Amino acid sequence: MVDDVATGEPILEVGQFYELITAQLESAFGRRHCRWVRGEVAKVFEKGHLYLDLVDAATAGSDAKRPVLNAHCWTSVWGPLKRQLAVDGLVIKPGVVVNVYGYVDVYAPQGKIGFTVTAVDLEGLVGDVARRRAELIARLAREGLLETNKAVAMSPVPLRVGLVASPGTEGFNDFTGQLLASGYAFDVTLVRTLVQGDQAAEQIAAALATLDAEGLDVLVLVRGGGSKGDLACFDDERVARAIAAASTPVWTGIGHTGDESVADLVAHTRAITPTKLGEELVARVSAWDQRNLRQPAQRLVVGLDAVLEEATEYVQERRRTLIFAVRDRLRAEERHLGSLRDRLTLQSRHLLDSATASLATTRQLLAAYDPARRLAQGWSIVTRADGAIVRSLADVATGDEVSLRVGDGRLGAVITTKNGDSA
Repeated sequence: MVDDVATGEPILEVGQFYELITAQLESAFGRRHCRWVRGEVAKVFEKGHLYLDLVDAATAGSDAKRPVLNAHCWTSVWGPLKRQLAVDGLVIKPGVVVNVYGYVDVYAPQGKIGFTVTAVDLEGLVGDVARRRAELIARLAREGLLETNKAVAMSPVPLRVGLVASPGTEGFNDFTGQLLASGYAFDVTLVRTLVQGDQAAEQIAAALATLDAEGLDVLVLVRGGGSKGDLACFDDERVARAIAAASTPVWTGIGHTGDESVADLVAHTRAITPTKLGEELVARVSAWDQRNLRQPAQRLVVGLDAVLEEATEYVQERRRTLIFAVRDRLRAEERHLGSLRDRLTLQSRHLLDSATASLATTRQLLAAYDPARRLAQGWSIVTRADGAIVRSLADVATGDEVSLRVGDGRLGAVITTKNGDSA
């Protein structure tokens, strides 16, 4: 077999062989001959530098059967590029089709051919992200999921609120601040989640499912403002499907810097900021309060005022009537009393005259029977020692001392004899 091989060629060491390959590749694809390469991101790893496995985007089939290009972007280039991607809301992740610009390098110790990235086609990446977003929206629309949650009946008084947010953030504070300042008894059940980053979408979807099982009035997803990259999780299909699957109305309040997120499109109600979302929720409760409590109460107050006013007028009228009636009655009684007084005066005078006349007659009669007159006529009054008047012989005994009252004095005597009328 050796005879068939050219013997004039020098035998190269492995290192020399790689030097030859490197020289050949650099002459065609080295730093001075950079090329654009289009590929789908199969794997991505970042540790200061960015490492990518790009597969042929135009080839169907599994990644194992597609050509693979190991690419890397050094920190000096990746740092500024990463910041620009964040501003534009772009994320390099598996499944994204990206156009990269760079050159070939050979890493002899591992026998690998790599690709050093010096630039990324941001416009092409934006277009791919927009295409994937549009495809997701179209897919959700075909399945009827854009309207599913909107059809869920909203509680007339949504006081029991399930909140998906990151506590302590500006969006969380803005939303809860509106509820606290409202004066209404909102009962908030919080499930804390990340609201940006690779794990955020999965956590948000799980939180929505957890709160949906709690039988609450409304589920609220809030986040403050940020770049497109920070808000990428709200364009995630898992979040969109979790909202559509919820049997509870889902409201979103995401501080967007651009268009609506996919989560906004699927949600029952969306607001441009967490503050605005809190205001709308409070406004709904306030409207029910005004319609069902305050306005009926006001009508009741007005009705009561009318009844009280009517009752007051009635009482005042009755008071006036009573005053006039009492006054008339008092005047009538005064007249009656005056008449009685006159009659009593006349009657008293008549009685006094009659009594005076009767008294004079009695006085004359008594004068006729006055003992003093009888004594003056020669009569005497005999009394015993005890002062009792002697009216009969039986009232005294022989030897008793008696007193005789005559017209001009008294005489003492002793009973010596007792003789009756027949003696």
